[in-house]
Amino acid sequence: MKVLISDSLEQSCIDILTNEHLEVDNRPGIAPDELKKVIGQYDALVVRSSTKVTADVISAGQRLKVIGRAGTGVDNIDVDAATRRGVLVINTPGGNTISAAEHTVSMMLSMARNIPQAHKSLTAGEWDRKRFTGTEVFEKTIGIIGLGKIGREVAQRCQGLGMKALGYDPVIAADAASKQNIELVSLEEIYRRSDFISVHTPLTKETRGLLNDETLKRCKKGVRVINCARGGIIDEAALFRALESGHVAGAALDVFEQEPPHASPLLKHPRVVVTPHLGASTEEAQEKVAVQIAHSLTDALLGRGFSGVVNSTSMHLMLNAEVRPYVLLAEKLGSLAAQLTPGKVRRLTVGAAGDVVVSTLELLKAGILKGILSHTVPDPVNVISAPFIAKDLGLVVGEEKGGATDNFPTVVRLRYETEQETRELAGAVFGTSAIRLIAMDGFRFDVNPEGYLLIYYNIDKPGMLARVGTVLARHQVNIAGLSLGRVAAGGNALTIVNVDTDVPPPAVQELLGIEGVSNLKVVRIA
Repeated sequence: MKVLISDSLEQSCIDILTNEHLEVDNRPGIAPDELKKVIGQYDALVVRSSTKVTADVISAGQRLKVIGRAGTGVDNIDVDAATRRGVLVINTPGGNTISAAEHTVSMMLSMARNIPQAHKSLTAGEWDRKRFTGTEVFEKTIGIIGLGKIGREVAQRCQGLGMKALGYDPVIAADAASKQNIELVSLEEIYRRSDFISVHTPLTKETRGLLNDETLKRCKKGVRVINCARGGIIDEAALFRALESGHVAGAALDVFEQEPPHASPLLKHPRVVVTPHLGASTEEAQEKVAVQIAHSLTDALLGRGFSGVVNSTSMHLMLNAEVRPYVLLAEKLGSLAAQLTPGKVRRLTVGAAGDVVVSTLELLKAGILKGILSHTVPDPVNVISAPFIAKDLGLVVGEEKGGATDNFPTVVRLRYETEQETRELAGAVFGTSAIRLIAMDGFRFDVNPEGYLLIYYNIDKPGMLARVGTVLARHQVNIAGLSLGRVAAGGNALTIVNVDTDVPPPAVQELLGIEGVSNLKVVRIA
């Protein structure tokens, strides 16, 4: 497998990748047009913040399986485009947490005490102590927007300086925040009560321009703001206006809407402290993220596990030895249904019984969709991309929970309805990993859904199996296994035959010529 590194990374990353027998091309600073031209040769791409991994780049990456971000933020990667293509996006959560938190506090203190401005004045030969009178942070209130790992570390350090920490996060629970002495409040409370506001959210549609003309007006007069997270969370034009009016007393910015921010008037504002995106720029952080992304990338490519996955929580569940066989079963049920049932899908319902499968029903639905869509769409499909492709196609998947039987307390079921017919399938796992098809259209079976399957309805009468076997033998098709489901002797039966090779068209025609045989299909389950 081939890996392209398009931004500067520590040598340790390259060493780990090559020691895992991956072919590595280290091309930091590669031009966007060149990246798009060559990405089709690679199975994985490793970036930091400079490379823009656009939808066009992802589309050109026909072999691309993983995009690794050596850092936390992934706003330079089109995650939706990657997900739709079934490409894993992984990052290195925690690798630069301490560095980013320390830089945030450093920026806050530098802003509060006018350290950069005083340094510049002194080195210019001036001695102007009065002009650079600062403010203490002791007993001040810091409002932290976003209580992820970095936000919580910032709170801890600010508390060590004697500050009171308020926090806003739409996900974190109040008791979890209170354990760290953070008072969880609304955004309005953050604006109203904070002397300092520090943002620690990703850049999304919801957070872009979060601090703007309107929200800054609602902040306490004399507030100081810090952004060491992502450029664009603060509307820079609005911030400049608030600084000019005096409503905002100061700002400390490590990130900008455009990087480098050559034209920003904030760079020369006397009450603004700036650094060139240095939050993760420590020797320790660079080494940590380089090592972490290398291990995560090789684990994902070589099938050993998944960590730091941004676009699919399902992949974490795939590591569970108890869950994985059921996901494979779901894929096989979907593949079988797609090959058996002609016509456009009208309705799809996935059922689950048993604690293991009920708790992972979303993942099982993704597995079934993968099995179905692999036969109906031209692009590669996996459990990451399948739900997105299905949504684009307008395919709604219903779900049913419960319905276990005494024989099979843990069951995965699929009802697959098209314009022409409906098929109902059910499967189970025997022991720890033996996948079995246990029911179809109301008939009970014990079938290994693997390889070629010959499936047909027949009248349950003596000699039927012998006649089918004779036709198959004449065409050199070897029977590997057989299971017959019936309701009553002499009635309708459904037969599934495992065969070692495909059944050629002449043999299919002969089999359909046998009186009592109908609705015959040959399918292949990977």
